[in-house]
Amino acid sequence: MATILMPLPKRDFDPTETGVPWRMLRERGHRIVFATPDGRPAEADPMMVTGKGLGVFASLLKADQHGRRCYDEMALCDGFRQPIRYDDIRVGDYDALLLPGGHAKGMRPYLESERLQAAVLAFFAEHKAVGAICHGVVLAARARTGGGKSILYGRKTTSLTKFMELSAWALTALYLGNYYRTYPTTVEDEVRAALARPADFITGPVALVRDGPDRPDAGFTVRDGNYLSARWPGDAHRFASDFASMVERPSL
Repeated sequence: MATILMPLPKRDFDPTETGVPWRMLRERGHRIVFATPDGRPAEADPMMVTGKGLGVFASLLKADQHGRRCYDEMALCDGFRQPIRYDDIRVGDYDALLLPGGHAKGMRPYLESERLQAAVLAFFAEHKAVGAICHGVVLAARARTGGGKSILYGRKTTSLTKFMELSAWALTALYLGNYYRTYPTTVEDEVRAALARPADFITGPVALVRDGPDRPDAGFTVRDGNYLSARWPGDAHRFASDFASMVERPSL
């Protein structure tokens, strides 16, 4: 059994990108420890949970039925209700690190946390498994070594793609403004800028449907050694399965 650290912001994380991996890892016998800035339970992005405010595109953009069910179960578990504080993270206590995403403005303190960026560096330095999905890749990309380069420099990765981000923004900007634009710079552009070569960013196939427990192959991930990345909630089942396998059979 592995012990996996999953840090979250105080609010606005994506329910699917947390709930699906939590459920699959738990079913495979692993333990997940949550961390938040103040040691209080985190709150998911309510629009992604309920769809309220997303207008006519709610069914397309919100968490699907399976993602919501996994999130609801996770939100009731003792580990989620009793997280540790970021300041209490001790990398030696964990076998792996999982970085979920989310796009609403409450994600910014998580993505900008120097404490979490330092933890990312430490997990990589100790050759432990690190998984990042969607905006979680931004947190990894912002972790910089003593030489000033991103820990992802020289590694292959994916993340939320520019096409996905700008498409969701264009569909909702009229009534939600920049809800889908966490920063003026897109996730893909920031992550690409941290890499050694343009070819190290892999967009993957066009995402026409979400994956699911019965169709994980519809999802997409990129693995580079002990680092795994994925793009959006529609990759969450494939991401969770591949991450569990990576934790159970790490490459050195």
